[in-house]
Amino acid sequence: MNAAPEHLLGQSVAAIDTPALVLDLDAMARNLTHMAAYAQHHGVRLRPHAKMHKCGALAKMQMAAGAVGVCVQKTSEAEALAADGVSDIYISNEVIAPHKLQRVAALARSLQARGGRLAIAVDSAIGVANLAQALGKGVDLIDVFIELDVGQGRCGVAEPEDVLPLAQAIAAHPALRLAGLQAYQGSAQHLRTVAARHAALQVVIARVQQAQQLVSSAGLSLPLVTGAGSGTFGLEASSGVFGELQAGSYLFMDADYARNDPDPSQPSFEHALFIKSQVMSVSAAHVVVDAGHKSHAIDSGLPTVRSMSLHASGCSDEHTTLRPHGPDQPLPELGQTVWLIPGHCDPTVNLHNWMIGVRGGLDQGQVEQVLRVDARGALQ
Repeated sequence: MNAAPEHLLGQSVAAIDTPALVLDLDAMARNLTHMAAYAQHHGVRLRPHAKMHKCGALAKMQMAAGAVGVCVQKTSEAEALAADGVSDIYISNEVIAPHKLQRVAALARSLQARGGRLAIAVDSAIGVANLAQALGKGVDLIDVFIELDVGQGRCGVAEPEDVLPLAQAIAAHPALRLAGLQAYQGSAQHLRTVAARHAALQVVIARVQQAQQLVSSAGLSLPLVTGAGSGTFGLEASSGVFGELQAGSYLFMDADYARNDPDPSQPSFEHALFIKSQVMSVSAAHVVVDAGHKSHAIDSGLPTVRSMSLHASGCSDEHTTLRPHGPDQPLPELGQTVWLIPGHCDPTVNLHNWMIGVRGGLDQGQVEQVLRVDARGALQ
């Protein structure tokens, strides 16, 4: 990993070379405060998804503000954050390979030894059996959540009635504790209208309630339903069914989430993650900046541009082409700074070793923090 750009600390924003991943710390702090207050007001736990920022310092900041812990998707993400002192981690994803489950067991022991905890999701009997075998007798109870497919068509048992056999299998193992249900509808986060998101969540809630009833009728319980994202968390929080929110992107807010119609039941969040870029070429109809695919992800659409009447018309490895919204709109000059708002924050962060935190605004502020992306490339 490249050396931290600590020479920037205390310097003006102008000193940041391009392209660079930059955090507006003031906007991020407001986002953090709004979400923490919302969860507290609605009586739900907040467990933000750290796969978004992949940074131990930010995870600990979220926990200091009231989050009970964080989620990750990969064993190596959990290991990286735990190594940086994060104490309460939920792998909200399935881990099947026996050698990876040995790492899960070792991490559970390590966290428990310092008063922390590790939880994990399953969606198969094989997953339950492999997990129990890996844990053996050297681990205190580990929380296990059963993932139910609630409409995304990805991981999770297919039907609510499939939850019961896994609940019984978990309850039969002394090292496993049936902690609840993982019920995340990822595709609902990016439905543009409030009505469409609400309709999708009605399906989620119905499937969750059916699973709860089936498990309860067999004498077991699903103590906690966890899920939700930055597009729908207000619906989960008011459902009376969900007890924990996993929203993560609220902290940075990317361009894709900004395309959603706002939900008046949820607080609004500001863009806090930017790519600082520089105009490197100018023509009569467009400009090109020095930040392309290697700087920001476009799987959820092209970036937008902060405070300029420009739109991205294309990207390549090292370049993004920007054009004016109208024929009379001026173009920036050669060498001028352009702030891009990434289409998708999670994979954008994974392209960078460091996030440069700026206080006092992107135009006149100063560099206050250099944050390491601890779990960059943590894919296994």
